[in-house]
Amino acid sequence: MIYEEFKHLKEVKDNNNPFSAHYFIDDADFYIEPVFYTQLKGFKDRHPIESYNRIIERIIEVAKKNKKVVFVGNFEYPQTEVDDSYIFLEITDITDPLKIFVEDKSRGSDYGD
Repeated sequence: MIYEEFKHLKEVKDNNNPFSAHYFIDDADFYIEPVFYTQLKGFKDRHPIESYNRIIERIIEVAKKNKKVVFVGNFEYPQTEVDDSYIFLEITDITDPLKIFVEDKSRGSDYGD
């Protein structure tokens, strides 16, 4: 699974986690789950490219700093199975400190029962 933003990194297939992309950079490795990537692309659709590039830079920075990271869609229900040395981060763990937000404008239906 090739994600354009990370194609410059070494990717290694993990047969135990076939749905997650597994990348290596320096002495760190990280996984990106499909839901996380979908959320990431949502930011690209709603924000200027400069903001999106800051998010990508932050993902790489966090991976290098923490050495073993799984970027998950939902940390309560991760798809990637790894040992306890990995930390699990959601998209908002990356974007909130950068003050890059997606406003949730969803609301319930106007129709009653």
